[in-house]
Amino acid sequence: MNNMIKTVDLHTHSTFSDGTFSPAELVKKAVEKNLAAFALTDHDAVGGIESAITAIKEQNAPILFVPGTELSVGYKDGDIHMVGLFIDYKNLAFTKISDLLVSRRVERNKEMVAKFNNASINMTYEELQEGNPDTVITRAHFARWLIKHGIVKNAAEAFDKYLDTHCPFYVPRKYITPEEGIELILESGGVPILAHPLHYKLEEKELETLIVRLKAAGLKGMEAKYSNHTAQDETYARKLCNKYELLPSGGSDFHGSNKPAIDMGTGRGTLSVPFEYLINIAKAAKPSEFTKNVLDYAENA
Repeated sequence: MNNMIKTVDLHTHSTFSDGTFSPAELVKKAVEKNLAAFALTDHDAVGGIESAITAIKEQNAPILFVPGTELSVGYKDGDIHMVGLFIDYKNLAFTKISDLLVSRRVERNKEMVAKFNNASINMTYEELQEGNPDTVITRAHFARWLIKHGIVKNAAEAFDKYLDTHCPFYVPRKYITPEEGIELILESGGVPILAHPLHYKLEEKELETLIVRLKAAGLKGMEAKYSNHTAQDETYARKLCNKYELLPSGGSDFHGSNKPAIDMGTGRGTLSVPFEYLINIAKAAKPSEFTKNVLDYAENA
């Protein structure tokens, strides 16, 4: 099959953050979906990357792999997300900051557990980990616990009553700045991508001001194709990519059963991220075995 027809998924999560598929299960899923490539982009973490690489070898999987992450960086009173693709996940500066971000999450999460316990909702941090001590706990884990124990009916209710920023159980996180996040990705040889730009519900002028700020700091791309994008959203995002000379990227933001309506590779059923996106991103990254694999595939397919 012509490689330009093949599709990719450049935004997925595993059990090493808030996904329900292990890295090995993601590899199997990517092959079943006939993807040419996928990126593992766990939140602030890179712990699942080696597992994914090992699984590809053990399964002899005909799939290209992109090591990545999704960094949460501070913006106003909340955060925005920066996907880093083709990162050197063994880079000491990167792993140092990644470990710091994870430790900050742990501190915040333990504070939230204490708040629940003080309100006679008895949970433990170990229960949130669900038998996986390497997982990076997010609010999705809290929501799953609340559903499991019959305190809420669904994730929407969990966030509305307990986990959103306006709720008494919420504890804010300490973020690095967008500029620091971009610099970190660049220093690790990766390509910084603004994740799901319309997710933040910014007015057009504010979004473009943010893009200008991020571009000045070294932003290289933006997700134009995303599971929750309408056709109009995608057109608008592509327009912004063209206007600010950013590489278009895209992905499902697959989380397994934590987001059951979103499937790997196809999102809500209409997502299709072209292999061409991956080629251009690989060319913008620092050369590595992973970029070489992509470019060799593109040349020979």
